[in-house]
Amino acid sequence: MNRLRIVFMGTPDFAAHSLKVLCDSGANVVAVITAPDRPAGRGLKLQSSAVKKLAEELYLPVLQPVKLRDEEFQKELRSYNADLQIVVAFRMLPESVWNMPPKGTFNLHASLLPQYRGAAPINWAVINGEKETGVTTFFLNHDIDTGNIIMAEKVVIGDNDTAGVIHDKLMNIGAELVVKTVKKIANGNVVEIPQMDDGELLPAPKIFKDDCKINWNSSASKIHNLIRGMSPYPAAWTEVIEDDKSAVSLKIFLSEVVESDEVLKPGELCSDGKEILYVGTSFGVISIKELQLAGKRRMKIGDFLRGFKIENNIRFQ
Repeated sequence: MNRLRIVFMGTPDFAAHSLKVLCDSGANVVAVITAPDRPAGRGLKLQSSAVKKLAEELYLPVLQPVKLRDEEFQKELRSYNADLQIVVAFRMLPESVWNMPPKGTFNLHASLLPQYRGAAPINWAVINGEKETGVTTFFLNHDIDTGNIIMAEKVVIGDNDTAGVIHDKLMNIGAELVVKTVKKIANGNVVEIPQMDDGELLPAPKIFKDDCKINWNSSASKIHNLIRGMSPYPAAWTEVIEDDKSAVSLKIFLSEVVESDEVLKPGELCSDGKEILYVGTSFGVISIKELQLAGKRRMKIGDFLRGFKIENNIRFQ
């Protein structure tokens, strides 16, 4: 494995962990490609990606192209004479890039392909109430997330697991799968498995603000899945309504489906003013555990209720 010249491509923490485990395994990573630095925070100071920060710690060359089709970038990329390229949480590559190395380019995707192709596989698997998901390595081709599968591993999704919990599980298992995949390729014993599109395939498109809005006319289980599937980011949200006053946005991070004797209409609230906040749905009751009112910090429900009194004329919408 250490004879293969590898170029690694990725941007967030999910990718950085794969890069670290890959380098710790003794792989010969000769260069790293990541996103350009971007302004962030109140001061809009330029911030490096998690992958760039790690690559600099490891003294690896870093390329940050604005355009992947740029001739100068591709010329520099070719100069590293990579045998193999690895992509984890990065942009869509043009064929002139993914087809460059002789042993190809493989991607680590956070689902059990062909299910949940797209930008947000972890979120959508949890939102849809799946009981398991996983990670898949596959060779890139012309169509997004459709190439031949190399390896895959499954992960159980618990009833109250959030997208954040599953993200961390897949980040760790995925990094190990990247190393196993490189070893297979280096040993020349890869058996490629074509993706079969038989049956219903569920997509994982990019998530927008409207996707995160809670519809209290849905069932408690469906709302609970939405909340945990959006937690911690981008976070499911609702609006607090008090008679004719302006609506205030509220993010909800943790919830539970509970058995309750309370008969609540969708969006209707019930609280003991101390540790319990129930919300009615079309079928069942949701207990809110962690939330964040606009302009405030994220709080556990007990802290929230000590500073926010639930009156009869307040509801969620």
